[in-house]
Amino acid sequence: MNNLDIIETIKMIGDQHLDIRTITMGISLLDCADGDMSKALVKIYDKITKSAENLVKTGEDIEKEYRIPIINKRISVTPISLVAAASGEKNYTPYAEILDKAASACGVNFIGGFSALVHKGYTDSDKILIDSIPEALASTEKACSSVNVATTKAGINMNAVRDMGEIIKKTAKLTADSGSCGCAKLVVFANVPEDNPFMAGAFHGIGEPERVINVGVSGPGAIKSAIENVRGEDFETLSEMIKKTAFKITRMGQLVAKEASERLGVPFGIVDLSLAPTPAIGDSVAAILEEMGLEKTGAHGTTAALALLNDAVKKGGIMASSYVGGLSGAFIPVSEDSGMTEAVSLGALSLEKLEAMTCVCSVGLDMIVLPGDTSASAISAIIADEAAIGMVNSKTTAVRVIPAYGRKVGDIVEFGGLLGSGPVMPVSKFGSDIFIKRGGRIPAPVHSMKN
Repeated sequence: MNNLDIIETIKMIGDQHLDIRTITMGISLLDCADGDMSKALVKIYDKITKSAENLVKTGEDIEKEYRIPIINKRISVTPISLVAAASGEKNYTPYAEILDKAASACGVNFIGGFSALVHKGYTDSDKILIDSIPEALASTEKACSSVNVATTKAGINMNAVRDMGEIIKKTAKLTADSGSCGCAKLVVFANVPEDNPFMAGAFHGIGEPERVINVGVSGPGAIKSAIENVRGEDFETLSEMIKKTAFKITRMGQLVAKEASERLGVPFGIVDLSLAPTPAIGDSVAAILEEMGLEKTGAHGTTAALALLNDAVKKGGIMASSYVGGLSGAFIPVSEDSGMTEAVSLGALSLEKLEAMTCVCSVGLDMIVLPGDTSASAISAIIADEAAIGMVNSKTTAVRVIPAYGRKVGDIVEFGGLLGSGPVMPVSKFGSDIFIKRGGRIPAPVHSMKN
């Protein structure tokens, strides 16, 4: 970078909400498994608190030294269904509670990994963990949960899809007093990445090292500001501007990741390039799409605009980091993006249009508030649709929906902080009950046969 690039980056931080969204330490808990749950819980607490005791302070030191805002410090751990299997217990809620306690001791805001990978079928431990999710999320503040129900290679586990509709409904009811916010800590995936630093879907994959540092960048405001300079230009020019800006944003993430890695004595894993919006005005992916020329996000052309954005961010970012991973692209959460929230409120953006957009974005249907009386089978069908998109397109898709208990279409549900607020969106009035009750597995697509 030359001096002008440095000045521009400083301006991005000062005026355009550019920040490092999270430094996430991944920690393997495989050596904490024990036939005695009480002993396993002690091992888990001790390992997490020892491994991450300096994570928050290191992040704060880097922030002060480089004047780069680092918003969140987080932890991800080995899927608990693997760790808890040895215990023989029938309820894994105590594991979530010890994760929550360890996260509080370390000072991080979230800990991910109350998770199960069931894309091809359940183990007994997977089933116990999934059944424990509602109570676990209701009784903790920082613990996050995720379940992978599909992959391109294995197809879709429709038994798990069916069960997750019920689990989401139960979680909503148990956390009704907070707008059913427990569901905001639960993600259902297809093709889940094992090195994702973002919550609520982060966990430490079994192919990862003992400990690792992964970083997630942000920057929707910086991208929007950059493309304001090419209004009226063609799409090639627009794409080039996004790529150049994404390079600068990711370079900052690479710097922070390497610094954190060296200071903590933990290997550097990946930088996640994802444009992660916040409820703050000017920090919106929807605003980028509208700057491209759409009257409002959701108008015809929105999917094409998002495809261009996602591709340009990846092309620019991948040159700026030694290792790129996680989700990497553009998030389109409703409640966490002020522009998306406004588009829904104005009737420009529907659940069906959001589903179309997920074909080309990084994740899927994210932080969408549904009526409280939405049936479990309808939620399962939404999950199945997203899983099918991920399976067929060999990409990660996810569903994080919140059937807000006692709320109806048009109500606004406040979550606070980075979770923002969201209008309750309508779902189809036509049912999917018989379809969901079939169970079994939807076979993998023919292009999965690559061996």
